[in-house]
Amino acid sequence: MKDGYRITDIRGLVMKMKQEDTGTPIQAVSSLAPYRCLWRLASGPADATADLRSADMQLSTAPSVGRRRRGNPDSQGLLGVLSVCATLLQLCAGCPSKCVCNSLEANCSGRSLISVPALTTLPEGTHTLLLANNRLSSLPVSVFANLSTLKTLDLSNNYLDNLPSRLFRELNNLSNLSLCNNSLTVLDRELFRGLTQLRRLDLSLNGLAAVPLGLLDELQGLTWLSLAGNRLHALERPTFEPLVNLQHLELGMNPWECDCNLRDFKHWMEWLIYRGGNVDAVECTLPKDLRGRDIRGVPVEMFNYCLQLEDENGGGAGSTKGGSPPCFRGTATPSSEGAVVRTEAELPDCVKHRYRPVSVRRAIGTVVIAGVVCGIVCIMMVAAAAYGCIYASLMAKYQRELKKRQPLMGDAEAEADSEEKQISSVA
Repeated sequence: MKDGYRITDIRGLVMKMKQEDTGTPIQAVSSLAPYRCLWRLASGPADATADLRSADMQLSTAPSVGRRRRGNPDSQGLLGVLSVCATLLQLCAGCPSKCVCNSLEANCSGRSLISVPALTTLPEGTHTLLLANNRLSSLPVSVFANLSTLKTLDLSNNYLDNLPSRLFRELNNLSNLSLCNNSLTVLDRELFRGLTQLRRLDLSLNGLAAVPLGLLDELQGLTWLSLAGNRLHALERPTFEPLVNLQHLELGMNPWECDCNLRDFKHWMEWLIYRGGNVDAVECTLPKDLRGRDIRGVPVEMFNYCLQLEDENGGGAGSTKGGSPPCFRGTATPSSEGAVVRTEAELPDCVKHRYRPVSVRRAIGTVVIAGVVCGIVCIMMVAAAAYGCIYASLMAKYQRELKKRQPLMGDAEAEADSEEKQISSVA
């Protein structure tokens, strides 16, 4: 404990009072400063520590009047008061100014803070830190150092506009982070590095225009994410593919442009819903014929022209905003505005090969299989038609032969009748 009466000294004072051979008279004990400690804690830990030091001096200098009886109620009451005072003193002396602390939570909300108070004096084992509803506009890079036990951090309703890279790198046990209702416009892709235990992330009501690739790579355990109320026009599917455990996604109140740049992300949303996830309404702002419609209800056939545009532009090289394939970190993507023209051999592989999401690859495989099956059925139909034609021709030939034989059979019967008549006449 910094600038305060150490807890080891307090325990030593209690043990000193417990010794049976101390012989401290009740008159001296009743005047000990710990009786005023509980009241002094309201004004500040410095007054309480002064009382504890005074108590220690009185116990050290008190005259011995004989062995104290066991079970003295006055002495036991003093021990209880001193123990409670020591516990409260530890909490008060370990709590930053303008904050209210208990054993698990430090509440610094609604204090009109323009800077974060010193957090090095937080009580050990603090799980929750609330800094909401203040006037914070920036955070030092090491403000959350040595807070590895923190599980919930609330920075909502402030004026934060820029967060340093790897700000939360030491909060490896953090599970709930709220940055709601700030002024964030850009996020560094290294911002959430080290937050492997994060389960809930709230980035709503900011001014974000994009979510950088790689920002969510280490958040595989994330189950709840809110990006509502920002300035998002489109999102890239590879940014969200690491979120394999995501169950709830909020994307409302954004000016979505439901064009080719949002096609791949639409496929990813459909996959998320298929495996049991929940996505709120994503209403289109542009184009005009889709304004007000939920992109989840827009038929995928309306995006077929995107494939034609990519083929016309050389496999998607012309669409750099959202249709270009993702590159690995550290790989430079050629800018459409650059003056240097590079040959195809100089381009990175992620640009030369058009990115095809998993759903598109499966769709292509389904089309191929369906084509093969349809081809086999067509061949069988042709074979059946040929067999029918051959059978019909054979039957027609047989009928013709049968018709030719019928007149001959009629003449033979007539001759037989005439012969019978002649024989009967002779007889």
